[in-house]
Amino acid sequence: MDEVKNIFVVGLNDFNRQRLETLHGARGYRFHGVIAPEAVYDTEEFDIAAMLAEATAQLEAFDEPVDAVVGYMDFPVSTMLPILCERFGTRSTSLTSLLKCEHKYWSRRVQREAIPDHIPGFTAFDPFDDEAMTRISEAGLYFPFFVKPIKSSGSRLGFRIDTPEDFYHAIEQLRESIGSIADPFNTVLEHARLPPEIAAVDGHFCMAEEIIGGWQCTVEGYVFEGEVVSYGIVDSLRYPQVLSFFHYRYPSGLPEDIQATMVELTDTIMTHIGYDNAAFNVEYFWDEVQGRIWLLEINTRISQSHCDLFEKVDGVSNQQVTIDLGLGRRPDMPHREGDFPMAAKFFHRVFFTDAVVTRVPTEQEIEELLADFPGCQIALQVEAGQRLSSLPEQDAYSFALAHVYLGAASAEQLLADYDRLAARLVFEFDNIQG
Repeated sequence: MDEVKNIFVVGLNDFNRQRLETLHGARGYRFHGVIAPEAVYDTEEFDIAAMLAEATAQLEAFDEPVDAVVGYMDFPVSTMLPILCERFGTRSTSLTSLLKCEHKYWSRRVQREAIPDHIPGFTAFDPFDDEAMTRISEAGLYFPFFVKPIKSSGSRLGFRIDTPEDFYHAIEQLRESIGSIADPFNTVLEHARLPPEIAAVDGHFCMAEEIIGGWQCTVEGYVFEGEVVSYGIVDSLRYPQVLSFFHYRYPSGLPEDIQATMVELTDTIMTHIGYDNAAFNVEYFWDEVQGRIWLLEINTRISQSHCDLFEKVDGVSNQQVTIDLGLGRRPDMPHREGDFPMAAKFFHRVFFTDAVVTRVPTEQEIEELLADFPGCQIALQVEAGQRLSSLPEQDAYSFALAHVYLGAASAEQLLADYDRLAARLVFEFDNIQG
């Protein structure tokens, strides 16, 4: 019998532990949490140095082999993994290659080297520089453009800039809040050898980018011993006339030639970066009108939002990829062996600027829905008495009340089933604004 493998998961919570225990080979794995989940989920306080010290002490105190150190989250987890893996001799991509994805300015520079026709115009600027607007214009960017920190978490501190007033409003907020991410990110940068032109652009800098758009999708993949493998493309579909996501859908409905080009671009850029032995997902836009494919950003992890979709369609969560790679193995990722030809994660939203939740669906109501929609999962995101504006990582004009996961035979059936389910998912509100 093979030895049990000890796998340490940064920020492991109960939900992910349950999923991990369904993966291929899980009977031979023992999962251990490193760093409490509340320290990395739904918080704006990231003491990277303290977390690295805590994780190191826990791993050093473990008296059996440490076979893998993994995680599924963006910052701060993703940036800590290469440092911990190098220290304990487990598999991961290098910190340098990871930063070529996560440091947005460095990432755009290396993307421009490899696939220049698919990269928007961009420049870095210091939000504490009173001449920042002039410098952006000198770099050839004009209204409208998009502004975001060099390193961000989710869509936090991202702004569309249409006028000078928009820019100065964004600068005010960036100056006030950018330190919550910039300071811990700079702690990570201290562990890396950076080219001088990148070292000069630290976490307190921002990016200005040309506006891009179109049909949004995500290529999920990994690199194993230098071989880039893209195993699925997930569509990100928005509500009509607004920016809020309506649902993620897998497999993609994009034309086959567009999907093939995205896979080729992914192979080119991940090879150029030198990314290896780790999972990734790359977000793209297909602008059908211009006939352009734009690379939006590279994430150095699987997407947790897609786990259930891969499970329903392919037969196992894409967490399989992370675990196998962490153990130094080629991922055992099946294809189209799940219970459904198509799956989606729906964001059940209300379009208010604020309100107080007075009622959420009862346990019995949820159980009845799960029984009536086989394979369905419903994850409530609010509770009675909660003010919607207190929810983390939300749009300014809508709130996700629940995440609904469905499988179906077709895209049309997914939408029809969601409409029927949503009609029975009853929330009530008071003090509604907007």
